Amino acid sequence: MGVLDWIILSGTLLFIVAYGVWRTRGSKNVSDYVGGGKDAKWWTIGLSVMATQASAITFLSTPGQAFHSGMGFVQFYFGLPLAMVIICLVFVPIYHRLKVYTAYEFLENRFDLKTRSLAAILFLLQRGLAAGITIYAPSIILSAVLGWDLRTLNIIIGVLVIIYTVSGGTKAVSVTQKQQMFIIMTGMFITFFFILGHLPADINLGKALKIAGATDKLNIVDFSFDPKSRYTFWSGITGGLFLALAYFGTDQSQVQRYLSGKSVRESQLGLVFNGIFKIPMQFFILLVGVMVFVFYQYNPSPLNFNPAATEAVMGSDFAKDYEILQNGQKELEEAKKIAQNKFSTALELKEYTAVEDAKQQIIQLNRRDSTNRAAARALIKEANNSVETNDKDYVFIHFILNNLPKGLIGLLLAVILSAAMSSTASELNALGTITALDLYRRNKKEKRPEDHYVKSTKFFTLIWGLIAIFIASFASLFDNLIQLVNIIGSIFYGNVLGIFLLAFFFKFVKGNAVFFAAILTQLIIFVLFYTLIFTYPSGDEKLGYLWLNFIGSALVIVISLAFEGFDRFLRKPPITP
Repeated sequence: MGVLDWIILSGTLLFIVAYGVWRTRGSKNVSDYVGGGKDAKWWTIGLSVMATQASAITFLSTPGQAFHSGMGFVQFYFGLPLAMVIICLVFVPIYHRLKVYTAYEFLENRFDLKTRSLAAILFLLQRGLAAGITIYAPSIILSAVLGWDLRTLNIIIGVLVIIYTVSGGTKAVSVTQKQQMFIIMTGMFITFFFILGHLPADINLGKALKIAGATDKLNIVDFSFDPKSRYTFWSGITGGLFLALAYFGTDQSQVQRYLSGKSVRESQLGLVFNGIFKIPMQFFILLVGVMVFVFYQYNPSPLNFNPAATEAVMGSDFAKDYEILQNGQKELEEAKKIAQNKFSTALELKEYTAVEDAKQQIIQLNRRDSTNRAAARALIKEANNSVETNDKDYVFIHFILNNLPKGLIGLLLAVILSAAMSSTASELNALGTITALDLYRRNKKEKRPEDHYVKSTKFFTLIWGLIAIFIASFASLFDNLIQLVNIIGSIFYGNVLGIFLLAFFFKFVKGNAVFFAAILTQLIIFVLFYTLIFTYPSGDEKLGYLWLNFIGSALVIVISLAFEGFDRFLRKPPITP
């Protein structure tokens, strides 16, 4: 990194923090601090909703996911547009009509205090873990690649977010996320066109896509019914739908974004904006990862993109074995260049037999590449079992630091850190709000003035910020970070969504039945996760994690109905002869 990179990086981050503090000074009551003044326009809501979900993990992990596995991950989002329609028609009008500050206030109105508290605690558990991961994701990768101290990075990111989130509350999160989304998408578009401009002169976008397609990187839709497969069309429109309903409809980090809307219509338009543009945005980010793959078909790449892993194995007794693999990789890269050139020439001449021959050669060479990389991971594991061998999350940052010119490196690092700040700010804002209003204020018997609860929310936001930094300092990588966040969400979201669906559509079900059904459901989901998913972390699990969202929702509904029916049966007066 040069001086220009440091100026761009530090200037961007300081501007976001200062702007957030300046724009939101003077929040004196709960409505201003938690509700954001209830004056947000639809475009602010839409960009804020997108930025909340688009964490640093999205921009670090998603390109690496596409580099290794192709575009299939986009199926994860197929249920999102339908979820936005349902939330606009059902959730938003009810929340606005009841004038609630949190989604869980509604549950007390519908059921009872203990059900509200249980849902709030489940939210705090999963979102507290996720907040730590969204700080940890950029920190672990930047520390490995740049040599920066990991805990120092965790503290820097956490403190920057805490400053403006504690200071300005919901409005601070919303107003800064517009600038963050602009920086993020500008950086990604620049990267995409940079890659296109640095491919061989005869390789245009069309040829680049054909090269990616030759190795199955552009296989977007999988219609198979295999429950073991993580991403299929069916898991996307079922499990993905239920996950999106739970995340956008019941997760306070998202609900708080659109509850700040000036009206029901503004909130609905913001969510529709997200529903329309979210899939194209994720598609584009995955496409950037595919273009990175094409770039490395013509340029040398490391056997493992995690520099700490390479350093560990080269300093061990396995260094010579690793060097043999590296030499084989160099030969393989030369062979791939030749095969790509044959493929490109055959396409130009429309010699389709030669195209097919070259395609098969490319497939074989990339299979050998995958075998080489797997062997490298095995050696690294032998050399040092504590070093992360899975390098999906390091692919994009390696490309940035080793190929982009000065200035652009600073911009892309600003993109990563801005994304980390935007999503973490939403999470801390929601965690502080839920703790202060759903647990502290609701269970406090004596009345206190409004400014007391504003101070309480700020205090709890600060505490959750410190907890997130602590979790980030002791976290570890798990397969792929973007998948880890969604796996954590899937463990809890289905259950919480089921509670809300019962509240909306099953008016005869009472609080006791829901409360005990939710506890039992959560225990069952923990067992399913451990036995069918956790013990198979490589993606070969017995059940794709997205299905947990559907299973959790269905279980809590069915068990609640059974409990309610049984309770009615017991309360039914005996028939007298």
